[in-house]
Amino acid sequence: MNEEHRWQVAADPGLIVQRTCNHLDDLPGPPAESTDLACEDCVRNGTTWVHLRACLYCGYVGCCDSSPGQHAHRHADTEPGHHIARSAQPGEDWAWCYTDEVFLRPA
Repeated sequence: MNEEHRWQVAADPGLIVQRTCNHLDDLPGPPAESTDLACEDCVRNGTTWVHLRACLYCGYVGCCDSSPGQHAHRHADTEPGHHIARSAQPGEDWAWCYTDEVFLRPA
């Protein structure tokens, strides 16, 4: 686990062997917080989003997988090393690793 960011894989009580995330130690310094809570790609395309995710590597804000554009996932797939995004929804404190497909919680 990267101590600076204090994220860890959330325990899954249904698994005997818990999953891991190999990307936590690769996190750079904290990205700048976005003041615009909007998916710029959706705005540009004239589409809407369901929820927003913020990349923990660069701060890019994109829409979630339930949104038509799935821009946060596309960002993770096309930007090398940008594996993890946190929820940008008020009151939510979790992240997801798109590569390892694991749910992350603050440590």
